[in-house]
Amino acid sequence: MNTISKHLIISGRVQGVGFRHFTYKTAQELGIKGWVKNLRDGTVETVFTGLPENVFTMKERLKEGPPRARVQHIEEMEMTTDPDNFQDFSIRR
Repeated sequence: MNTISKHLIISGRVQGVGFRHFTYKTAQELGIKGWVKNLRDGTVETVFTGLPENVFTMKERLKEGPPRARVQHIEEMEMTTDPDNFQDFSIRR
């Protein structure tokens, strides 16, 4: 079973609008493993892995976010974490 991974920084109105919870619920629904957290600069960082079609769907849903969010930009970063270490999807603080 081939999996792919993404490391994203999401900017816009993404804090204080339920974005991490939205990301967590979406990951649960799609069988995605990884994590999400708020950064001090007002962005949200997420690293996740899963089946290619589910990772694609996850990224597409993150472009929209929850109703109160306004995603302006998603930057793809180079993966520096081994995704094989993920056991589930978590919200980091």
